[in-house]
Amino acid sequence: MAFTPARTMPGVLELLPLDQVEFQSMLDAIRRNFERYGFLPIETPVMEFSSVLLTKEGGETERQVYFVQSTGALQAAKEGEVPELALRFDLTVPLARYVAEHEHDLVFPFRRYQVQRVYRGERAQRGRFREFYQCDIDVIGKDSLSVRYDAELPAVIYSVFRDLDIGPFTIQINNRKLMRGFLEGLGLSDAEQQGAVLREVDKLDKRGLDAVRDTLAGEGFGLSADAVARLLDFVGFRSASLADALARLDSLGPGSEALEQGRAELKETLTLIRAFGVPESHFALNLSIARGLDYYTGTVYETTLNDHPQIGSICSGGRYENLASHYTKSRLPGVGISIGATRLYWQLREAGLLKGGRSTVQALVAQMDENELPRYLELATELRRAGINTEAVMEPGKLAKQFKYADRAGIRFVLVLGSDEIAKGVVTVKDLRKQEQFEVSRAELAETLRVEIAQAAAMPRG
Repeated sequence: MAFTPARTMPGVLELLPLDQVEFQSMLDAIRRNFERYGFLPIETPVMEFSSVLLTKEGGETERQVYFVQSTGALQAAKEGEVPELALRFDLTVPLARYVAEHEHDLVFPFRRYQVQRVYRGERAQRGRFREFYQCDIDVIGKDSLSVRYDAELPAVIYSVFRDLDIGPFTIQINNRKLMRGFLEGLGLSDAEQQGAVLREVDKLDKRGLDAVRDTLAGEGFGLSADAVARLLDFVGFRSASLADALARLDSLGPGSEALEQGRAELKETLTLIRAFGVPESHFALNLSIARGLDYYTGTVYETTLNDHPQIGSICSGGRYENLASHYTKSRLPGVGISIGATRLYWQLREAGLLKGGRSTVQALVAQMDENELPRYLELATELRRAGINTEAVMEPGKLAKQFKYADRAGIRFVLVLGSDEIAKGVVTVKDLRKQEQFEVSRAELAETLRVEIAQAAAMPRG
C-alpha cells in the first residue's frame, strides 16, 4: 500500500506537547490580563459572508483571503462568482459586524476581548503564517468615546508583557491628528497625500532615515526639500520621560485644528498612562509612529522589545472613529490593540527568549505490582480530587523505564507504592527536577505535593 506523506502545509505552527504548553501559557497570561481590566470574551465564527469581510479594504485583502468552497460551490467559482463564504483574515471586521448586529443588546461602552485564529493567504516564507492567533481588545462607544480610554490600553499592554517576562519593552505612542496637523502646516492638505506620507514615515525605524528621505523627496508626495527636512526633524523625536514628552508637545507652537486636537489628546493620554501605574520607563512619545492603515484616526500604539528591535512591534493598535460604518448608521467610535500571538511566540523562540514549557501533568503513580493496580488508581484519584494533575501507569514494566518515561514527558514527581511503602503507610516520592527522593505518609502526600508545586511556581525561571 502506498503511503501519503505526513506533512503540514507551509505557514502553520504545529508544536510538540511541551511547546504547546508554553504557547498555551502565553495565551492564558494574555487572557488573564484582559479580564483583569474588565474586558469580556466573545467569539465569532471562523467563516463570515464574503460580502461582510471584503467591505474593509478590498485590493490586497481580497487577494489574501481564503474563500470557503463546498463541493457545490466549486462550479460557481469556475463561472467567476465569488464564493459566498470566506475565512476571517482579522478579528476587527468580525467585531464590526458583531457590534452592528447585536447593537441593541450590548452595554456601551462595550469592552470585549477575543482570542481566536485568523487566516491569510500569505506567501510561504519563514515567519509568515497562514493560520495564526490574534489576541484583541477593544473599547467601543455609542456616538462618542472619551480619550481617557486611549490611556487605559497601554496599562493593559504593560500588565500583559510584565507577566510574560520576556525582557524590557517600550509602549510607543503618537496621534495621527497631530501628524496630519503638522503636514497641513507644511502645506500638505490633501488627505490621500497625507496618508501616503504617513505610511512612509511609519517605516522610519525599519527602512532608516536616508531611505525614507529619498522616498519622500521623490515625485508623488508633493513635498519640497525644506518640507522633507522639517518633517524628518519632527518625526525623529523620542521622549525620555513624561516631562520630556509634554515639553516637546508644548514646544510645537500653535497650529491647525487637527494639530491642536492631537496635542490635547496626547497630553491627556500620556498623563493618564502614568496615573494608571505604567512606569515612565515603559512608555514614550514617538512622533514617527503612524500605523500603516488609514483606519486609525487618533492615538496609535506600537510596543517593542528594547533589546530586540529586530523583532518589530509585538503589540499595536489605535483609535478609530466609526467601527461599523459599513453595517449600521450608528456611530461607533473605539480604541483597540492586537497581539499576534503565533508570530510573537515564533519570534521569541527564534530569539532564544523563551524558557521552555513544563508538563501540565504534575505526578505519575508508578506500577510496582500489577495486582495492586486498584490501589494505584485509588491513589491517583485522591490526588486529582486534591487538585493535582496525575497520571497512573496502566501497564506493567520495569521501574527504570517508568522513570525514564516521566523524565521525557516532563513529569516532575514519580510516586512509588511498593509492598514496603504499603506496610508502613507511606509513599516514596521521586522528585525528578531536584533529583532527590523522600517518604511521606499517605495522609500528608497531597498537601506535601501542593506545597512543592506552589514553591516552584513562585520561583523565577532561568
